[in-house]
Amino acid sequence: MATDLTQIGERIKGLRDALDLSPEEMAHKLEVDITDYQQYETGDRDISLSFLQRIEREFNVDLATLMFGTEPKMNSYYITRKDKGVSVERVSAYKYQSLTSGFTNNVAEVFVVTVEPKPMETDFLQSIHAGQEFNMILEGSMVLNVNGKDLILGEGDSIYFDSSLPHGMKALNNKPVKFLAVILYP
Repeated sequence: MATDLTQIGERIKGLRDALDLSPEEMAHKLEVDITDYQQYETGDRDISLSFLQRIEREFNVDLATLMFGTEPKMNSYYITRKDKGVSVERVSAYKYQSLTSGFTNNVAEVFVVTVEPKPMETDFLQSIHAGQEFNMILEGSMVLNVNGKDLILGEGDSIYFDSSLPHGMKALNNKPVKFLAVILYP
């Protein structure tokens, strides 16, 4: 099952409507510019994981509900079969497949992330979110920029870092990179 930014935006708008908040009130509560917020609702702007986590914390809505439109139901265990996790393409170069979307009250989010290659001169799509992150390269290689430092990771390499630092990645060698990403909440 795949989803896209437009569907996530529709879920955010639905949440706002259910809370009976204006777009301005929602933007204020989430501490974002009203223009940016409206672009999130329409799917015209990339929706960062940190923004979705902000909604999750502010309104007590599960991240899986926002990203995939599913309500997590499992609280003892949850199995994701090979290549069967729900997925979202945040931007054309990034695909996130959730491995934990059916588990409720997660203390971590686990994704298989695929990043398509793009020109090296293209800026990193930087992300900042609370907590810590673990990445392990499953296929390919990438440059991971953490707080301005470029780190090269190849198949089998892993990194654990403070995700409140600006970070972003690019696939290397003109080939997609696939990695396991574990995001731990504070």
